[in-house]
Amino acid sequence: MEEGFNIRIVEQPDKAFWGTIGQGLRNFNTEQAGDDKIKELSVALYSPGGELVGGVIAETYWEWLYINVMWVQQGLRGKGYGEQLLKRTEEEAKKRGVRHAYLDTFSFQAPGFYEKNGYSVFGKLLDFPPGHERYFYHKDLH
Repeated sequence: MEEGFNIRIVEQPDKAFWGTIGQGLRNFNTEQAGDDKIKELSVALYSPGGELVGGVIAETYWEWLYINVMWVQQGLRGKGYGEQLLKRTEEEAKKRGVRHAYLDTFSFQAPGFYEKNGYSVFGKLLDFPPGHERYFYHKDLH
């Protein structure tokens, strides 16, 4: 390492930090693989009274859908709302030219739900968190 450079821990990176590091990686990725055409995709479930009671936070890029977060309020689980949210997310992703989807979930969350909806495991981390597993899923959407 050249003289004068140093490495430090940054406990709470600000927007400028994310902008520099994130944009640097994005520029490199674009040079290697072309424009990712990244676009956020969020789908919401509202109660009749207008309360946000569930939703999906995702993004699409390079013909892939990445489901980052999916949640439905406890009392509404098992009533088909999660499946409707997932299908609506996948439908919108397909309109964007997406051909595949991926996500991860913990053993105490919803692995059975994703398997029921056509997702297949491609990886698993044991004891993450301790006493549980973390699963990685994918699905072909075309």
